[in-house]
Amino acid sequence: MTRFILTRLVLLLVGLLAASALIFFTIRVLPGDVAQVIAGTDATPEAVAAIREQLGLGQPVLLQYLDWIGGLLRGDLGNSLITGTPVASELAQKAQVTVPLGIMALVIALAFSVPLGVLAAVRRTRATGVVISFASQGLAAVPVVWAGMMLVLLFAVVLGWLPAQGFPRAGWNDPLAAIRALLLPALTIGVVEGAVLLRFVRSAALDAIGQDYVRTAAAKGLTRSQALIRHGLPNVALSVVTVLGLQIAGLIVGSVIIEQLFTLPGIGRMLVADVGNRDLVKVQGELLVLTGVVLVIGAVVDVVHRLADPRLRERERTT
Repeated sequence: MTRFILTRLVLLLVGLLAASALIFFTIRVLPGDVAQVIAGTDATPEAVAAIREQLGLGQPVLLQYLDWIGGLLRGDLGNSLITGTPVASELAQKAQVTVPLGIMALVIALAFSVPLGVLAAVRRTRATGVVISFASQGLAAVPVVWAGMMLVLLFAVVLGWLPAQGFPRAGWNDPLAAIRALLLPALTIGVVEGAVLLRFVRSAALDAIGQDYVRTAAAKGLTRSQALIRHGLPNVALSVVTVLGLQIAGLIVGSVIIEQLFTLPGIGRMLVADVGNRDLVKVQGELLVLTGVVLVIGAVVDVVHRLADPRLRERERTT
């Protein structure tokens, strides 16, 4: 197990290094000039050149990359080219919106996808299972923006229960208002991602129902539902944990879109604004952090899966 964790850690570091290079050099291909943005449209070429020199943009790209990597090793994501503020501090501030949004969306997705997925598997030949299956297929195909607009129409416009946009100025100093502001965006992401997860849960539950130990338990007097819940849910849980690593990426992408739709001051909305402003240092820092979160969660899921599944540990001992 120790060897597996060390191997996974090395792969994580290699993945982060590869992601940093891909992000850094890809951003440099984007059109536009941050020095021109800072100087303004009426600036002379000399003024723009002076700003480029001041920001270090005239250095070779490879040298800029090595300087950035050196800063990352010291825990420094650099400073914004536009405002001069540290990127890490701005990310920490915006994460106070994005992280709770992602957690709430994940909780919502799990809250309905797991029980309904198991129910759809147990009653797959009945009307309940068929309706759940078709509904999940439809929801999984719904664009997150359209789902958000429909939920705004229902809960904000028609019912008036939740705010449609914005985040309280007091932030988490007013927790009730903050939760109400994030509830509708989280519901939007959670419903769409949960529908996808429901399909995986249903598939895993159907596979568990067909296993010998579940059929044996049912033959000893348990109902099919009781046999699945008592003996099949551990295998279903392993499948859910594996898929969650993929779902996290969907949650991050969804949060970028939803923060724009609901005008939330999170990392996603900041990223879109910084791309438009050509603030290269902030964009590369934001993308690297988001990519790092996905890679770290993927590594954690792999380790948890290995710890929870004795068959994988046994296979490792025999190889």
